[in-house]
Amino acid sequence: MIRTLHRWPGLAAPILVTVLALSGAALSVFPAAERLTAPPPVAGQSVADLAARVAASHPGLEEIRRSPSGRITAWWFVDGKPGSAVVDPATGADVGLADPNGLERWLTNLHRSLFLGDAGRLVMAAGAAAMLVLALSGAALVARRTGGWRRWFAPLRGPLPGRLHVEIARVAVFGLALSGATGLWMTASTFDLLPDGALRPAEPAGVSGEMTFPLERMATLREVPVDALRKLSFPYAGDAEDVFTLATDSGTGLIDQGTGELLSWAGMTGWQQVSETIYMLHTEQGAAVLGLILGLIALSVPVMGATGVVIWAKGRHGRPHLRDNAPAGRAQTVILVGSEGGSTWGFAATLAGALREVGQAVHVAPMSTFDPAHHPSAERFLILAATYGEGEAPASAKGFLDRLERLPEAPPAPLAVLGFGGRSFPAFCAFAATVEATARAKGWPSLLPMGMVDRQSSQDFARWGRALGSALDLPLELAHQPARPEAQGLTLISRRDYGAEVQVPTAILRFALPKATPWARLTGGGFVQFQAGDLLGVLPEGSTLPRFYSLASGSRDGFVEIVVRKLPGGLCSGQLVALQPGDTVQAFLRRNPDFHAGRGRTPLILIGAGTGIGPLAGFIRANARRRPVHLVFGMRHRDSDFLYQKELAAWQAEGRLGQLSTAVSRGARPHYVQDALRAESAEVAEAIRNGAKVMVCGGREMAQGVWRALEEILVPMGLTPAMLKAGGRYVEDVY
Repeated sequence: MIRTLHRWPGLAAPILVTVLALSGAALSVFPAAERLTAPPPVAGQSVADLAARVAASHPGLEEIRRSPSGRITAWWFVDGKPGSAVVDPATGADVGLADPNGLERWLTNLHRSLFLGDAGRLVMAAGAAAMLVLALSGAALVARRTGGWRRWFAPLRGPLPGRLHVEIARVAVFGLALSGATGLWMTASTFDLLPDGALRPAEPAGVSGEMTFPLERMATLREVPVDALRKLSFPYAGDAEDVFTLATDSGTGLIDQGTGELLSWAGMTGWQQVSETIYMLHTEQGAAVLGLILGLIALSVPVMGATGVVIWAKGRHGRPHLRDNAPAGRAQTVILVGSEGGSTWGFAATLAGALREVGQAVHVAPMSTFDPAHHPSAERFLILAATYGEGEAPASAKGFLDRLERLPEAPPAPLAVLGFGGRSFPAFCAFAATVEATARAKGWPSLLPMGMVDRQSSQDFARWGRALGSALDLPLELAHQPARPEAQGLTLISRRDYGAEVQVPTAILRFALPKATPWARLTGGGFVQFQAGDLLGVLPEGSTLPRFYSLASGSRDGFVEIVVRKLPGGLCSGQLVALQPGDTVQAFLRRNPDFHAGRGRTPLILIGAGTGIGPLAGFIRANARRRPVHLVFGMRHRDSDFLYQKELAAWQAEGRLGQLSTAVSRGARPHYVQDALRAESAEVAEAIRNGAKVMVCGGREMAQGVWRALEEILVPMGLTPAMLKAGGRYVEDVY
């Protein structure tokens, strides 16, 4: 049994564990290098002295951080521009860049997620699990071979390969077990599977209202040595009510900026100490020597052959098997694909097949691998690019624009760009348009103007294909049939109907959570793990194109819930609104991490109208930690479509919802969400001043009105919605 347990991950994981181990070994060098290159500390220096020196050299100082290696970093904001640098604690002056070097960033992304975001994190977690299973089962096998744990280092006999494998394992298994276990812990923490455990200092009853007390005279800061500092956050400039936040090895405190008095303190909990110890053991931050030892141990993994897991293939999910793909160096036509969910790869396969039928040698590859030097025979480049979010690069196009801009000159072979998206979204084909504009600015010759495909339209694709064939003087016909996404049956268990008074049928539909397969449980696929704000793709009868609805529930709720409004002539919405308990639909899950509420105690301002309340209700339902939440909800008629009215009242009573503001647009005095925001501008401004995150969900016109209202509210603070958006504090799910 133990041998089988050891053999399975050893044979099924030949690549992933090697990547995990070698990237970890390479990363283990950086903590030691950082410690050696960090400016020397000042003996006996206090945080007060350090803060005074750094503040004197950096107007607009916002934060000072100390890493476990002893490196001091300052962060500031001046004239609307942020800045950061490593500083010398003796002088407070800049001595280097704060950002890690490019190689370290690249290795970190490789090690954590294979550049695949959350899906990649799950893949690497599986790699860590395989490493842990290999180490523990390997240790048991070594003990069996040597005659027991007490004879661990007994002399070995037998063929050289077997002896070499065990000799290395006797040294390496415990380090590999430590790396695998801590890696799994960190992944569980990343996905909120472990409690936070942190205590936050109590909000002070009052502050002095003064702002000019010298840093060097603040008693609390003078009592804390620099080597105990983790972070010192400065008050918001010009805000007499704001305070210093001091984080140290023993806890976190709030300090009055006018007196230097410690207003409140929260000590480090035992759970935090355990979590930080595990973080140190895995990242070697603060344990450089241990890191180098574990790095050397990781180098043994390829030698022992204990590498990889089968779910590495999950990182290539959505990319079809491309038959007859010509070698990159001999291809006449190069098709580069930028895809997020995988559908664009299907169009690329159809295009490649049609070109091969007319005698072309075609090579298809992700946009992220673009390098003209790999295609010396290319006569043309064709880019098929979807758009992620609000004009961002999709998964398989990451880094393409940077590669293009770094080229000394554009390729001589002409280019044609085809964008994919939906016209109902504000950023329709925005990434493809950016690619087109960047290519033209670079001087890349154009084969034909940029084309666009709306909602995976086969007709749009065929029209572009005919234009391409005309430009190439080739008889090109593109007959594409979109592949039906892999879906599961969801059974409706309850429904609540709204909208009768305003003749807009709307329903809250709750489906049973489908039973997960063992493979889904292992990989986190299917409906095993999701959050409110993720997307439910529904496949209506009579169409292969999914329609997406924001989820109003998370996997921990034990059900799948969406809010649907029947659209005139809407195929999918009509079928959904007609469902009765017991009926089923075919659906699948798509992650939407950019519209998650996130962790922590940061206040939330949730703004939505109509069905846009769906994910916002999910955020409130999941707010077990009672973070401050202010919901602004717009409806047509209070008696007709006050969605989640009873639940919102209950959540307020439980403390999950702090404040509820409503706006009714039908009646004697029409009132919209932007009007509600303006009426409560003081409360909204105060929440944003305290770091609140704004989340908007609903129709495009509503979102535009919210944006304009917030522009007015933020003017006195010197902020704009665009600035909040750039800092990740303003996010939209707009349709």
